[in-house]
Amino acid sequence: MREQMQARLEVLKQEFEAGETELEKMEKQRAYLRETLLRIGGAIQVLEELLAGEPSVEQRNGATGPGGTQRSTAPASEGNIVRSR
Repeated sequence: MREQMQARLEVLKQEFEAGETELEKMEKQRAYLRETLLRIGGAIQVLEELLAGEPSVEQRNGATGPGGTQRSTAPASEGNIVRSR
């Protein structure tokens, strides 16, 4: 009986070590992914700010439709895309 418990203890210790190793790998992967998402989020923010502060092509060229209304060259299906965070 004691030998069986000793054998089981060894198996459990090996499984525990393997689990710790896998957890460490996953934590490193999670940190890498989080850093990547932060960089992407920063790039998105910068581009949104640049686009918000820059007049569109139509505004720069003064392109207007009949009656002085703004003309759009974008297809109607594109519409305004709103990104939610």
